[in-house]
Order: sequence, then structure tokens, then C-alpha cells
Amino acid sequence: MQVAVGKEITSSQKDVVILSPTGTGKTLAYMLPLQEQLDRDDINVQMLVIVPGRELALQSHEVLQNMKCGLRSMACYGGRATMDEHRRMREVNPQVVFATPGRLLDHLEKGNILCDSVQVIVIDEFDKCLEMGFAREMSAILGFVSDDCRRVLLSATDMDDIPRFVNMGRTTKLNFIPEDEQTNDRVESFVVHSQEKDKLGTLALLLSDIGAGTVSGQASSLGRAGEGASIVFLNYRDSIERTSEYLKSQGFCHVVFHGGLDQKQREQALHQFSNGSVQIMVCTDLAARGLDIPKIGNIIHYHLPLSQQEYIHRVGRTARWDASGRTFFLLGPEEKMPEFVEVEPVEYQVQSESAKPVLPQMVTLYIGKGKKDKISKGDIVGFLCKIGGLKSAEIGRIDVYDRYCYAAINRKSLRAVLKNTAGAKIKGMKTVVEEIR
Repeated sequence: MQVAVGKEITSSQKDVVILSPTGTGKTLAYMLPLQEQLDRDDINVQMLVIVPGRELALQSHEVLQNMKCGLRSMACYGGRATMDEHRRMREVNPQVVFATPGRLLDHLEKGNILCDSVQVIVIDEFDKCLEMGFAREMSAILGFVSDDCRRVLLSATDMDDIPRFVNMGRTTKLNFIPEDEQTNDRVESFVVHSQEKDKLGTLALLLSDIGAGTVSGQASSLGRAGEGASIVFLNYRDSIERTSEYLKSQGFCHVVFHGGLDQKQREQALHQFSNGSVQIMVCTDLAARGLDIPKIGNIIHYHLPLSQQEYIHRVGRTARWDASGRTFFLLGPEEKMPEFVEVEPVEYQVQSESAKPVLPQMVTLYIGKGKKDKISKGDIVGFLCKIGGLKSAEIGRIDVYDRYCYAAINRKSLRAVLKNTAGAKIKGMKTVVEEIR
């Protein structure tokens, strides 16, 4: 898919529609060829990328920066002051802007972003943007760019008709969605029956099985059941909070993720989950799209998906690229498998008693200094080793933001690190170091 997209984008100036399942690398597919066509010497915005949510905006911005291709970029999204973003924009002079529809339109209407040099506009997860009701904002945004500005649309589901407001010109459609395959063959499907209408007890037993690495005597081509993290999908925010309280009472280390959380809460949850310091995420379908988190081994449908598309996108969180995964349908006494699920899941018997939950090997630290303080990842490693007393092998993923950092460290060393760094300075500056719970 990446090769075909690269050839099409570099060999013509046609608009392009890219259809490919979740987890197949669509971000790199468009980013690699398009970044080659942008002028590093032009300080103006040359590419606009519309995304449905802040997580995908941040993730895409990070991908481009990690490519070290010499382009400046910025992620823009709601939940923070537009004025602050504009101030940052004048400092960065981004050539590529990744933005949610509402926030991008706000910047365009205020003249914070000018489209005179914009060569291409990308709409990532176009189907999701429409589902979320962003048609009006996208229509208004496209009114700011010229008719000859190239359009690149990406979607995980097929689209019969593209709305007229997109104003597509001569278009090439690259379709990599299998006609007869809901999920790839590297995903094993299981059904878990709960004797009680309230399925929380059964969920705890299943998570215990997964965390303990047992398969209740059932053979699995994946080997150890606990390989990778687990996502538990529910359909309602209230149910998530109730489920979270129950799991907390049972000793399960987990995070929650839904639209009712503020930006910082969602950000911290994603960092803890993606860096391995938490192995369980309890969430709504907000997490079914736009998150690229590797090594998710298990998808658990506590609430059954409401549509075929939701089911496909949920399961698309696991078995990404060439990995393998499992999906579990948790059925109460009166529940049946949805008709749109084409696979025949295997019966999975959980253990009758729950083992003590195993805490993840890593834990996440918050460090109160960031890029604005001239702090780099190397500075964090040096601080944690020299002051914190860690070895480099005990340090995991580090993420540096403008005013703070997140760092994953070995859980066994947490107490000593907090003691050693209390009141300590990093590059001559006092900072806060604390565990994210």
C-alpha cells in the first residue's frame, strides 16, 4: 500500500483517495512522498492535515518530527487557548499543520494561518470526520484553499460518494480494503460467557487470566495469553467509571480514556498505556481510531460493538503490521453475538478464581521541565542516571513537551528515584519529579 501510494503521489498531481484498513500505516503512506515535495526554505504553511481528534494530531506531528526531514510542524486542537497556539505558531513558523477541524477553521478565520503557499490538504480518517459531524467545518476550511490545491483523503472504510464540498479534481482511488475480510487472520476470536448480568466479575477473571499468562488449558497459536496490553471497550462513559472503580478495588492497574476527560487526563492515560507502565485501558470507541499503540495483544468487548464498523475499528487496535492478537466477546446471560460478526469465536473458559493482578514492570514519572527550558531526552536520561541513580537499561520511553516531560522507569526503582531527585536540579533548575498515578 505504501509503495502504491508513494508512486501515485510522486508521479502525478491528481487528487488521491487512499482506502486501507486500520493499522496498515496510512500516516507514513502519505507523509513520506508528500514531505519530499515541500520547500524547506519557504517558512509559510505548505500542507494542512485535518484529523478527527487531538491524539491523531499529536501522533502525526510526532511521526513527522521523528523522520528528521527538516520540516517544521505543529499540532493544533481544542482544549487550550487559540491565542496560546497562535503565539507558539509565530515562534515555530510551521510548514505543516496537523489540526482538528474546528480549531483549524478558527485559526483560518482569524488569519493566524494563511493559505497562499498551501500546496496540499490531507484529510486523514475522512470517514471518521464525517461521522463526528465535521462536514460544515471541513467545507469552510476547503473554501480557504485554492481549487488547484491537491486533495489527499484517507479512510479505513470505503466511501461510495465523496461530498461535493471536497471539490475533488481528477482523482485516483487506491483501495486496499479486502472485500471478504472483516479482520485479518492473525486475530484469534473468543467468546466468554458470564453467568451474571453484571459482567464485572467475569471481566476481572478474564483480565487475571491474561495478566497471569495462563490460557486455562486451551492451546493458543500466540503462546502466552498475556502477551501485550489489553483494551476493554464499553459504550458509555458512566459504565467506564463504574468499571474502573471495580477494577481498582480488585487491584488492577489501569487507565480510563473517553471524551469526558480533559486534555491532560487523556494525554497522561495514553502515555502510561503506550509506554508500558499500565497494561489495561478501559475506554469508549474514542480509542478505536487514530491511536497507534504497538503491542496491544487483547481486545475485550465488555459492551458489544453497535455496528460492523465499530467492531472492525476496535479489533484493528491489535495485530497491527505483522503482529498477532486476540479479541474476546464478553456475553451476559441474555446477550448474543452480533449478526455482523462473521467469525465464529471459540469458547473460552476463565479460571474460577482470580489470581492476584500483576503490576507492570514500568511506572511513569512526571518531570516539570521541558523544551521551553532547553531540556532534551538526553538531559532526562542524564538526570535520572546521575541524580536518580538509575542505569540506562531501567529507563523506557521519554516524551518531552514544552513545559514538562514523561519518563517510564523500572517500577522497582521508583521509591529510590523519588527520594534521590527530591529538590534536585536539572541543568541548574529546580524541578518537580513525581509518579503519575
